[in-house]
Amino acid sequence: MIAKPKVFVTRAIPERGLALVRDFCEADVWTEELPPAREVILERVRGVDGILSLLTDSVDGAVMDAAGSQLKAISNYAVGFDNVDIAEATRRGIPVGNTPGVLTDTTADLAFALLMAAARRVVEGDKFTRAGRWKTWGPTLLLGQDIFGATLGLVGFGRIGRAVARRARGFDMRVLYHDPFVAADDPCAAEVGAQAVDMDTLLRESDFVSLHTLLNEETHHLIGADAFAKMKPTAILVNTSRGPVVDPVALHTALREGQIGYAALDVTEPEPIPADSPLLGLDNVIVVPHIASASVATRGRMAQMAAENLIAGLRGERLPNCANPEVYK
Repeated sequence: MIAKPKVFVTRAIPERGLALVRDFCEADVWTEELPPAREVILERVRGVDGILSLLTDSVDGAVMDAAGSQLKAISNYAVGFDNVDIAEATRRGIPVGNTPGVLTDTTADLAFALLMAAARRVVEGDKFTRAGRWKTWGPTLLLGQDIFGATLGLVGFGRIGRAVARRARGFDMRVLYHDPFVAADDPCAAEVGAQAVDMDTLLRESDFVSLHTLLNEETHHLIGADAFAKMKPTAILVNTSRGPVVDPVALHTALREGQIGYAALDVTEPEPIPADSPLLGLDNVIVVPHIASASVATRGRMAQMAAENLIAGLRGERLPNCANPEVYK
């Protein structure tokens, strides 16, 4: 009987994918709610043929060393892969999988939901009612910002940014975008009526600024004090990309001093946001716990894709979704 390949799964992913992994592999699954500690990962990966990781897990050279030279594949249960040392994995000939495309529309839905909730002060209204403060209808009670006809600025015009732009069309919004990797005459931009502009113009003219960029050296704290100084005092910032794209100290100052009107965050720096963060003491900020892809269908499909990537790598086949395709050259 041929022994099954050994793998370490750093969290219990939805059964749609986990069942595939358990059927094909000898799987060691971390079942605790919180991510495994660094020392736990280093211990549990010893001798494994594959790793199925989450964004919370740093998979660097030390982890690959601990696993050993027989490590064949790393599969990340996420679209992003900044938690994996891609260059090191490529150097070692290890393909790294991710789950692109599947969460595009689900994430765009959440981005637009946050935009609307912030504009119309939905969370504040709910708290107001639950606190017993709703005494009567008032002409100036919880006034918010109109969404229809407003200007939406998209920082990043990839799959998710474009999906948000399509949703904005239903509200007759003017859509601007800034993305150095997307041409001004991009066909999709023309389809949704989006206009390419420089970053300063986007910040200056947008009523809503929604972030859809990767996290790298260039985008770390891209939205900081300088950016907030250029935005409208009524502007609303939405972040469903990565927490460190926004400088949290500068954001707190901007919200407190009225440089911008509101922020709605699905991601934070650090993550999770500390309970004593000064941001949580402000009324003009909404923070949700990184749930942009959290629908039953999407998370299940992500699990299946992550499992398929892992199994393909263990079989010596090309990963269906590979973050470092140069490994096959």
